[in-house]
Amino acid sequence: MDALDLARTQFAVTGSLHFLFVLLTLGLAPLVAIMHTRWTRSGTAEHERTVRFWGQVYVTNYAVGIVTGLVMEFQFGLSWSGLSRYAGDVFGAPLAMETLVAFFLESTFLGLWIFGWGRLPKWLHLACIWAVTLTAYASAWFIMAANSFLQNPAGAVERGGRMELIDAAALFTNKTLVFSFPHVISAGLFTAGMVLVGASAYRLRRGGEDAAFFTRSMRTGVVTAAIGITLTVGYGYAQFGGIQEGKFDGDTMAGLPLALMMEIGNLVFFVAVFLMLPLVRFLPRWRWTHRFLMFLTPVPFVLAICGWLARELGRQPWMVWKKLTVADAMSPGLTPGMITASLVGFTAVLGLLALTDYALIARLIRRGPRDLDLGAAEERPAPALSY
Repeated sequence: MDALDLARTQFAVTGSLHFLFVLLTLGLAPLVAIMHTRWTRSGTAEHERTVRFWGQVYVTNYAVGIVTGLVMEFQFGLSWSGLSRYAGDVFGAPLAMETLVAFFLESTFLGLWIFGWGRLPKWLHLACIWAVTLTAYASAWFIMAANSFLQNPAGAVERGGRMELIDAAALFTNKTLVFSFPHVISAGLFTAGMVLVGASAYRLRRGGEDAAFFTRSMRTGVVTAAIGITLTVGYGYAQFGGIQEGKFDGDTMAGLPLALMMEIGNLVFFVAVFLMLPLVRFLPRWRWTHRFLMFLTPVPFVLAICGWLARELGRQPWMVWKKLTVADAMSPGLTPGMITASLVGFTAVLGLLALTDYALIARLIRRGPRDLDLGAAEERPAPALSY
């Protein structure tokens, strides 16, 4: 492959691996917030165990995912300086807002939530996890705004060989953004729901004293997956109303098979999940279904990656639609050897992080909702005896 194809491959690999973390984070955040709301209102130990267990899964995925985002930043600066020169004044604005929201507000509220157990008033502690959810969604909004600008450069004009922002409202109400953003959020809910279903099926298949806990988690997962897949399919088809003319024609046909495969997969899941809904009370007891439910767990991740690749491939050969080609957006002076070395390095780092995330979450699920670190009461030394 030449340098351009290698650079495109590098972005596809790093972007896809990073998106796996983002997808689960966006889906688990509102679920954990809802679980915490139930515990705050009820005060029961069982609801507390639920929010601590799935909250620890969320925190693990979030912490490892942050590092993958840093790798993405290196990849942007290394391979796509032409994009920064031409459209950085516009494209960089929502990315900068995402950084401020994600690394300052979201991380701050998450830190308050993690270390606020037993220290913050219960309603203020609850507000922290809802703030985490809202700022996570705001981060996703800014990222999708930047991506949508590449799809449809609304709100900007070209002056002196560079893009300039003239209408911020148009940038953040882009026709390719208004349906793609809720589509991504819905896909996150669908994915998180299926993670709850698959993890619960694994534990219920093994048996043990936590069957009641994972029975409730499986039912929550099925309902969440049903809501998520319904919205995903609906907003997925709605996106076609904002697709640029000619996006899937001619040389850009590469994205069409992936788009069709994704939509067929979503429809199959739509039917499957809605067949589960009437059986949600019985699935935890039907051990023969558990292996199949475990097998379905990674499929939403695969469908989401196919959807992202279809969105990007359909734009080829343009980096900014009808304004800047991918070839012109690439950093000058890069050789195939240089890109191959960075591709191997980035893939190794991200692959190791993905395996680490999987291993840590799998360990949490195998251990179950006992001896949890999140929210554990600190051990205080016994008072010294005085004589």
